[in-house]
Amino acid sequence: MQSKLLRGTFILTLGTILSKVIGLIYVIPFYQIVGKHGTQLYSYSYVPYTIFISIATAGVPLAVSKFIAKYNALEEYAVGRKLFKSGLMVMFLTGFVSFLIMYLGAPLMAKMSHPSKEDMDSVITVIRAVSFALIVVPFMSLIRGYFQGHQSMGPSAVSQVVEQIVRIVFTLAGAYVVLKFLNGTIVSAVSVATFAAFIGAIGGLVVLFWYWFKRKPYLNQLLEHDKGTIDISLKEIYKEIFIYAAPFVFVGIANPLFQFIDQFTLSRTLMEMGMKRSLADVAFGILNFESHKIVIIPVSLATAFSLTLVPSITKAFIENDRKNLNRQLNQTFQVLLFLTLPAAIGLSLLAEPVYTAFYEHDPLGTQVLGAYAPVAILFSLFSVTAAILQGINEQRFTILSLLVGLLVKLSLNIPFIKMFETKGAVLATALGYIVAIVINFIVIKTFSRYPFRLVWRRSLLIMIFAGLMWAGTEIAYKLMLLFLTPTTKLESVLIILICAGVGAAIYFYLGFKSGLVNRLFGDRIDRLMNKLPGRRRSVEN
Repeated sequence: MQSKLLRGTFILTLGTILSKVIGLIYVIPFYQIVGKHGTQLYSYSYVPYTIFISIATAGVPLAVSKFIAKYNALEEYAVGRKLFKSGLMVMFLTGFVSFLIMYLGAPLMAKMSHPSKEDMDSVITVIRAVSFALIVVPFMSLIRGYFQGHQSMGPSAVSQVVEQIVRIVFTLAGAYVVLKFLNGTIVSAVSVATFAAFIGAIGGLVVLFWYWFKRKPYLNQLLEHDKGTIDISLKEIYKEIFIYAAPFVFVGIANPLFQFIDQFTLSRTLMEMGMKRSLADVAFGILNFESHKIVIIPVSLATAFSLTLVPSITKAFIENDRKNLNRQLNQTFQVLLFLTLPAAIGLSLLAEPVYTAFYEHDPLGTQVLGAYAPVAILFSLFSVTAAILQGINEQRFTILSLLVGLLVKLSLNIPFIKMFETKGAVLATALGYIVAIVINFIVIKTFSRYPFRLVWRRSLLIMIFAGLMWAGTEIAYKLMLLFLTPTTKLESVLIILICAGVGAAIYFYLGFKSGLVNRLFGDRIDRLMNKLPGRRRSVEN
């Protein structure tokens, strides 16, 4: 079971990371094509879109995967197929209704975002352009959940990557053609870029259809071994799915809701403090689009773990296999921290060259990214602890923890912005997530009787390694600043490559030397090391 968990996790993690990395890289040329004003318009539309897409899918991949994993463990395969057939129509309908609501409600959403009068119509146009993707994505999410419930992570991983590639190619090519060849406006270019979400979803759906026809003979064989002892109506199926899905909706919209609070408070508060509207809008774009796009990369690890954890934890919980459940949780928390902590620290330390490399040299961008990067750890922990609550059937507390976290964010955001300007919004987000995570930890401890002792000890060791990595990277960074400047793109890239290389070498050397890497990743690391040319020759000799 442990090896299967790791295998599924690595496949989905790889797919998610590739998808996120591709989604990050395109930001560089996209920023050069549409500029700061274009990215501001883009972010005005994507935060409400993300909220709508989470509601429309209703946490479908995770909820469906949990439902199917449960009944597959009982060898009631027909129940899952029954859900799949009816669910396709339901997802199409919910997607279409969500599209209509977002399309028709675009003026209200634009008004809540508080853009300038000149930009009001532009924001409405961009929001409507992205709303078309809502028709396809829920339909696609059901198919992904069906495969994940069968412990098959490949279809989700590949479709994510294809969806992202198609979306980004259309985004960049469309925006470029509109501006350079058709002499269109920034609004038209950004509208094409947001409409690319619909085109990308079509690409991902084609991949999933291919996997479905390829795997259908195997899935039909499972039906032949169906026990047939459970006769459950569609009403009962959807009641169970809704119970599973409701908390997933909240998890899916957690980050967008925190961003949405910034969307209707940050610019307004900064202007009340005397800042010009143009500068306030720039600060909003830096926080909600430019910095967020970079910070979200380490969080992709947590997203992948969340998707993979639920079916496995559900199975162990149903079978009352406490030993296996604890082992999975131990491994998950440690691997998560081992991978996200150094990434977040590195981003924060190298904020100036990283921001310059992706966008342009900007003191405000550097400050915001440096403060925002460590929050990636909190995003990851919330995502994974929420997934664990689903697995142990305590999903109701996910809603509680998120609502409390949002209340903290809403209460502190404006006061903190007045005290610390844009960084105040980051601090309010961090405190909101910390409160939510603490609640999740308490619930996990109470209901699963999970002992955190091993995780605390390993976490301390990981933090020591990360501290040594930070010290080494800081020294390398100071030395690089004697010869290079982070104000130009090329020199910033050189600084990042050298300093990140030094930090990674220190961190992974300590991990290998202490044996921590082998304990976390098992014999998979040994097999990987043995495939290296130098290592293979030494083994043969």
